[in-house]
Amino acid sequence: RQSMSQSQYLKMLEREIHEINKKIDRKILQGKNYAKEARDHRLLLQKVRYHNRRTFFSRLFPTLARA
Repeated sequence: RQSMSQSQYLKMLEREIHEINKKIDRKILQGKNYAKEARDHRLLLQKVRYHNRRTFFSRLFPTLARA
């Protein structure tokens, strides 16, 4: 099995976030509780931020990133 490139991984996360947003919107319109989706959404955003931060620092300090 091949591993995903970072850009593929981030695209997948963005798609998942988009799907969860649609679910949340539907539940809001239906007056239903969406706490589970909100938690999932927050976790996915944390993953995106983590990867963006990592690439930022690896560009800033390329020798430290490899260590």
